[in-house]
Amino acid sequence: MRGLMLNSTREPAGSLSVTSPFDGRELDQVATAGSDHVEDALAAAYGLFRAKDSWLSVPERIEILNKTAAIMGEQVEELTMLAASEGGKPYRDSKVEVIRAIDGIHLCIEALRGHVGSVIPLGTTPATTGTLAFTQKEPIGVVVAVSAFNHPLNLIIHQVGPAVAAGCPFIVKPAGDTPLSCLRFIEILREAGLPDAWCQAIVTADRDSATKLVTDPRVGFFSFIGSAQVGWMLSSKLAPGTRCALEHGGVAPAILAEPFDTERTLASVLKGGFYHAGQVCVSVQRVFIPAAQAAEFAAELARRAQTLIVGAPEEESTDIGPLIRAAEADRVAEWVDEAVAAGAELLCGGKKISDTCYEPTVLLNPPADIRVSTMEIFGPVVCVFGYDRLEDAVRQANSLPVAFQASIFCNDIDTAMSLYKQLDASAVMLNEHTAFRDDVMPFAGLRESGLGTGGIPYTVEDMQIDKMLVIRSPSL
Repeated sequence: MRGLMLNSTREPAGSLSVTSPFDGRELDQVATAGSDHVEDALAAAYGLFRAKDSWLSVPERIEILNKTAAIMGEQVEELTMLAASEGGKPYRDSKVEVIRAIDGIHLCIEALRGHVGSVIPLGTTPATTGTLAFTQKEPIGVVVAVSAFNHPLNLIIHQVGPAVAAGCPFIVKPAGDTPLSCLRFIEILREAGLPDAWCQAIVTADRDSATKLVTDPRVGFFSFIGSAQVGWMLSSKLAPGTRCALEHGGVAPAILAEPFDTERTLASVLKGGFYHAGQVCVSVQRVFIPAAQAAEFAAELARRAQTLIVGAPEEESTDIGPLIRAAEADRVAEWVDEAVAAGAELLCGGKKISDTCYEPTVLLNPPADIRVSTMEIFGPVVCVFGYDRLEDAVRQANSLPVAFQASIFCNDIDTAMSLYKQLDASAVMLNEHTAFRDDVMPFAGLRESGLGTGGIPYTVEDMQIDKMLVIRSPSL
């Protein structure tokens, strides 16, 4: 069993069995922590933050991050298999995740080197004559990060890598379904020289302990990736002064407008819709296409979806792995059945393959007011809608309380730029699927989809403050 990774001498509150979402086999057991452990962890982290003379210097942080990237580079295969087995993302995509995670560490270093202060332009008025002012960066405080299951390593990198770069002690709570990649990463940070109390990980034994961790007044910054319901609830309970960033999900739209490259668009929608069985917060879910082409496009998308291999995530040949839990597969099946009963045309899929695996599914013209059209399905389902007028497609794309990333497939620059302006989204991809992302990009959910801006350089900025010094001297 993996022990507690906390600055606490208490015995574990219990244990959690971590199982494969594909076949249910036990992968490991993890020690869990209660409210007393949370208090120990917070006290240790806050004590480090208050001891300003002992803060880690910038060169020390850079050295630790460089060593971290080097250790990860030597363990790509191990980290890939760990992420695939606990999270269900197929081997090829999990390997990409690990490579991205290593690059993310380097981005933390680059952000740290580039995050300098600024000189304030004083001396321009009689009152400021003889004064000089500048700012420098300081850590914001203790970071508490609560993460999601769908990218069990890279999401952790995005949340705690910047904390290391910014000089913040942190406590990270991984998803209970996928804690192993996170715990391994904390081990790597410690191997690289980050003192144990600066990097703590916790798997809580109950909801009360998790809430105590998040809402304590010693928390300087709260980072959350997960469902909107939980994220907004927790943010409403934060102590006064705690800053936060929330990353939830969307119901990502892709608008196809003439003229567009059909082959290129099909390939992109196929990847963006079925990558990681649709368990991506910006996965392609709603495709809007001129009505005259909708049936043919949807039929070809369905034909290609049927060639995707659903299977064990550890196999290199697998295209689509399992959903994270059997209950999620049941939910997806319920939503699809509801859509078909309401009049959607089922072109492929529509059935569970096992307790957790669901066939890649394409639906044509489901009603606009049912769950597959209005809520994040987080499963391998793509809905294709035919439209008569482009403005109708935009109106439906913008009609939901969530807004995140969107796509336009169009080879006419004027039409594309008009759609870019009209779409409610923080990022619009032109001739690329909605789930496209590089870790240096800003990543921000709008409205109910989140708060603040993710992306490693932006998170490093959020986890620091600008501290100003004003100097008055007759020599200035």
